Amino acid sequence: MGAPLQSGSGVVAERRGIPAGCFVKDVKAYLNELGLDVNSTLAFLQQRLEQYKVVEMKLLAQQRDLQAKIPDIHNCLDVLSTLQAKDKDEALLTDFEVSEGIYARARIENANSVCLWLGANVMLEYSCDEATTLLQNNLENAKASLQVLVTDLHFLRDQVNITQVTIARVYNWDVHQKRVKQASPPQDP
Repeated sequence: MGAPLQSGSGVVAERRGIPAGCFVKDVKAYLNELGLDVNSTLAFLQQRLEQYKVVEMKLLAQQRDLQAKIPDIHNCLDVLSTLQAKDKDEALLTDFEVSEGIYARARIENANSVCLWLGANVMLEYSCDEATTLLQNNLENAKASLQVLVTDLHFLRDQVNITQVTIARVYNWDVHQKRVKQASPPQDP
């Protein structure tokens, strides 16, 4: 995401590839440390802010995907538990969705295995116990990934806020310096 923002203690940390912003206490020292003028620094900070927004959009899309995936896994586990709980000599009569809004009725007898979509148009047959184990692992992984994404989003939003404050501080410092220059009388050589 470009050059790291720096503060008096050196390069600032990052989280999973997201560089951390740094809060600027002394704008003049910050500009000297970067070796940039005010306009270049503001352009750099605006670019960093845009990069944060792009990363935020990607993380939010991943979060939406996981939030949609978790209920699907729960539904599959519910179906498996229903299949495993039924009496072996008794058939199960159920309605299932063939396509959006289109349902079919099925009679399930002696269901010892199920087929699961793995993605990319791949379906595999598993025993009910194997399918349950696989789905429970997938559920745990999805929940853990969602938690990491939420933490990343909190970190990212903090960095956006810090960067916005830094932009405001640099801009206000520049305005103040220009006013001081205008207010001071010109000196004769």
